[in-house]
Amino acid sequence: MYLANEQRYDGMVYRRCGHSGILLPTISLGLWHNFGGVDSLENSRAMLRRAFDLGITHFDLANNYGPPYGSAELTFGLALKMDLAPYRDEMIISTKAGYDMWPGPYGEWGSRKYMLASLDQSLKRMGLEYVDIFYHHRPDPNTPLEESMGALDQAVRSGKALYAGISNYPPERTLEAAAILRRLNTPFLIHQFAWSMFRRAPEEGLLDTLETEGIGGIAFSPLAQGLLSDRYLEGNIPAGSRASRPKGFLKAKDIDDVRIGKARELNKLAQQRGQSLAQMALAWVLRSNACTSALIGTSTVEQVDQDVATIANLSFSDSELQKIEAILA
Repeated sequence: MYLANEQRYDGMVYRRCGHSGILLPTISLGLWHNFGGVDSLENSRAMLRRAFDLGITHFDLANNYGPPYGSAELTFGLALKMDLAPYRDEMIISTKAGYDMWPGPYGEWGSRKYMLASLDQSLKRMGLEYVDIFYHHRPDPNTPLEESMGALDQAVRSGKALYAGISNYPPERTLEAAAILRRLNTPFLIHQFAWSMFRRAPEEGLLDTLETEGIGGIAFSPLAQGLLSDRYLEGNIPAGSRASRPKGFLKAKDIDDVRIGKARELNKLAQQRGQSLAQMALAWVLRSNACTSALIGTSTVEQVDQDVATIANLSFSDSELQKIEAILA
């Protein structure tokens, strides 16, 4: 029987999420990869247990995480039942709806029908009565924003979610969503966005918007799908890596001389800081007041340990930041 580490909260750093009452760990665990039906259940359980033992209280999912679709939620549900159920009230569990999930015209995007049906399916797969955060996973260009935000409002009012969130929204749509949820008196907790040293779009207005609106922020892919780690520094594609998977988001063509050259220079700076490249990349997004937490994706327990060790050094000197900008330029 799993018993959680009694000192699990001693080493983690927690930050307030926007203007809410919620504190999130600076490092959160995402189940986008390596928790699907094609992956080892025992390894998935081990990573979840280790994460919780290190003070990670936030576990992030979506309806179509896997593969196959839905299987990450099934895995998480099994881990809850077998290991973590006694600690449910110590955890923030999130899921999302917005991308392709099931066939037909009601299986993706942002209609009320799709989002609320998806939430019911997610709760069933995980064996939960509610999730802490329910996100709209991406903006829908064809469904009125009032309908999608109304679905989030209904999810909260029904007790099936405690807070609402959005993901992948640009700044102007974020402002519109915030205004609608404010009129509905629905707690808009958080925005999830892709941000890394190799992907800078959130700096073009989104981060300022979140701070102004009092909305928390959580960065996904802070390691640029592994490019900002030591995995590809030699310029090759290791077996089992994300770039080696035929249907992965990181493509072999992304492992080019320019990116690898920048990663090598960044790695030298990370070593001077006493960190791995991955740890420096995580610290870099966490330096922002608008970034409450960084989502990690791991394939081993050792990676969980290494990523959490980032919190030992989250600060940068002006000189270090200037060097990073020079490398990226």
